[in-house]
Amino acid sequence: METYGLESLGIVNPSAVYRNLTPAKLVEKALCRGEGKLSATGALCVTTGKYTGRSPDDKFIVDSKGVHNDIAWGKVNVPTTQEVFDALYEKMVAYLQNREIFIFDGYAGADPKYTKAFRIVNELASQNLFIHQLLLRPTEEQLKSYVPDFTIIAAPGFKCVPERDHTHSEAAIMIDYEKKLVLIAGSQYSGEIKKSVFSVMNYLMPKQGVFPMHCSANIGEAGDSAIFFGLSGTGKTTLSADPNRKLIGDDEHGWADDSVFNFEGGCYAKCIDLTEEREPEIYRAIKFGSLVENVIIDEETRQADYADGSLTENTRVGYPVDYIPNAAIPGIGGTPKTVIFLTADAYGVMPPISKLNAKQAQYYFVSGFTSKLAGTERGITSPVPTFSTCFGAPFMPLDPSVYAEMLEKKVQQSGANVYLVNTGWCGNSGKRMNLKYTRAMVTAALNGELEKAQFVTDPYFGVQVPTSCPGVPDEQMIPAKQWGDDQAGYEKKAKELAHSFVENFKKYTHMPADVVAAGPKAE
Repeated sequence: METYGLESLGIVNPSAVYRNLTPAKLVEKALCRGEGKLSATGALCVTTGKYTGRSPDDKFIVDSKGVHNDIAWGKVNVPTTQEVFDALYEKMVAYLQNREIFIFDGYAGADPKYTKAFRIVNELASQNLFIHQLLLRPTEEQLKSYVPDFTIIAAPGFKCVPERDHTHSEAAIMIDYEKKLVLIAGSQYSGEIKKSVFSVMNYLMPKQGVFPMHCSANIGEAGDSAIFFGLSGTGKTTLSADPNRKLIGDDEHGWADDSVFNFEGGCYAKCIDLTEEREPEIYRAIKFGSLVENVIIDEETRQADYADGSLTENTRVGYPVDYIPNAAIPGIGGTPKTVIFLTADAYGVMPPISKLNAKQAQYYFVSGFTSKLAGTERGITSPVPTFSTCFGAPFMPLDPSVYAEMLEKKVQQSGANVYLVNTGWCGNSGKRMNLKYTRAMVTAALNGELEKAQFVTDPYFGVQVPTSCPGVPDEQMIPAKQWGDDQAGYEKKAKELAHSFVENFKKYTHMPADVVAAGPKAE
């Protein structure tokens, strides 16, 4: 039996080893093993048990001599010892003896100058299908000489014992950057595999002069690339899926001196309340070869009920990017000409679109702001500011200043315009910004029309606000006008939000003074 070098990992007695099986064979294996069911559209549907999303409190990084000074240690990047990692590794390897092993040997990074090889060792065929579709798939010729740069071992059936394994729960995600090894135990949520790849890339890419980004990206007919940063609920996927532009990727990219490129070969989209009318590309991508997580399906008809969040609101589907009709294959574009930060401000005080200078770009990038909207979650009765460092805090192992400086350098080199777009509330109406107007503003930013407008300085956030935009009523452009006679209410809410920014930014102790000064003014 060919083992493809598993012995080097300590897996010496598997019952069977399957390497880079086709999606059809992986679906067959998963069904035979009782891992899931087929939906009416042919997608493989699984439930992930206790863990239906990422488990940030269970992630650790080995604090070894070679990386100690690189990592921004804290609540996100939690240290563990080499001894703890090695002990867990030995237990997981022992667990995998006499089991079927599924290997996917693939790549991250569509630009061949920066591609990294990842070997994924799976206990489950369904998870192997997921990562097969999410990463870049090698050719048969490439597999003949394939050597992994990093290895990820995912064994959801192995449950940690916190008292014994020095973990916080039965799940653990541990990264050893020096040994080039990642362990994922106890969680069947496939996003942990994908995000572990990102964490590695976000550590490695800056060493090669590439700015790693948690963003979506697309490209126009003239070859003009644009990137969209934004947390969940800000419209990143919706606004980057432009029928007039090709999609480079929807989640993680690298910005090199002469390119922007997708780290992935697939997409991992939310399914909650999905409809064909609102998001036809995602809806139609849920077919044979896709992996669907925690979506309720009818036992008789096998029709999916995307409105049912009884297992989790974080229902997901993974599929290859070429399931999207206007995908750019391979996922590479020229250096971006437009950078857009998306935020959903529930206070109704941030401009619907504004232009940022270099220091403001660093400030709002590091802040990674959005807000939870009243009524969207149980117990949320008023806006709650949410900040995620660099729009991807859980996957950024280096200090935020490193990524912020890279952003400034890339923007200066490319001459890109940077905009902050608020897709949240419009004034005190209690309604979100009209998507038609947001699309018009994004289009004007992409085609250069917005640069022809007159700009005024926002009194609280200091950003430059255009007073007009094609396809958008002028009164929509200035937040204060949306508050009508309640200017006192506008000023109160603007000061509240500005104060939240200021307080949040105090934790970034390595940021230059001129970047700190570029933020909102609480008074």
